[in-house]
Amino acid sequence: MSNSVRIGVAEAIGTAILVIGGPGTAILAGDVVGGTLGVALAFGFSLLCAAYAIGSISGCHINPAVTVGSWVLGKTKASLVPFYIVGQVVGGVVGALVIFVIANGQSGFSAEKSGFASNGWADHSPGGFDFGAMVVTEVVLTGLFVLVVLTTSRKTMVAGFTGITVGLMLALVHLISIPVDNTSVNPARSLATAVFQADWALEQLWAFILFPLIGGVLGGLAWKALVPPAEE
Repeated sequence: MSNSVRIGVAEAIGTAILVIGGPGTAILAGDVVGGTLGVALAFGFSLLCAAYAIGSISGCHINPAVTVGSWVLGKTKASLVPFYIVGQVVGGVVGALVIFVIANGQSGFSAEKSGFASNGWADHSPGGFDFGAMVVTEVVLTGLFVLVVLTTSRKTMVAGFTGITVGLMLALVHLISIPVDNTSVNPARSLATAVFQADWALEQLWAFILFPLIGGVLGGLAWKALVPPAEE
């Protein structure tokens, strides 16, 4: 298996872990684990586990915004970007399919009516937040998340702490933004759940692709401006 294909497969596995663990918790056990806090921790734990599982293979981006930010910084080759993103999209959809199959084992379940943990604004925002609030949330929080992810590549980063750092940051991002738009900061995660919600989520999906990617670029540019040459 070539290195590029290995990266794609690793990203697919990692993104599936994230989607099964994050949206899966929200869909199947949101009330049981304590709502926003439990779901936020589930996303953080999922990323932490995926980071230790595939980090040595692909860097565990499992998020197109992270891949774009890493590319802007020059840490990911342009030729590898398609392998990362295709792997992330495929893995996300497969993860969502697993949750969809499990959820349909419950009498009366409807992905369309439940929202299937999809991202949205206005009538589809958990807290009734409007489009502008969603845009600021996705751009700023994705930028900060990607910035933190990229900082883990510095030479002075303590070995073995990368997964903990990015996992805690993702949990924090979710604690802040689940009430706003169910938290995207990851186009692959948004696409995965929207496909199975198959109604309003697909109509609003474009925003959860565009604005996290903008945030990812800004996060990459911020780290590029801040990082001392000796740290890279």
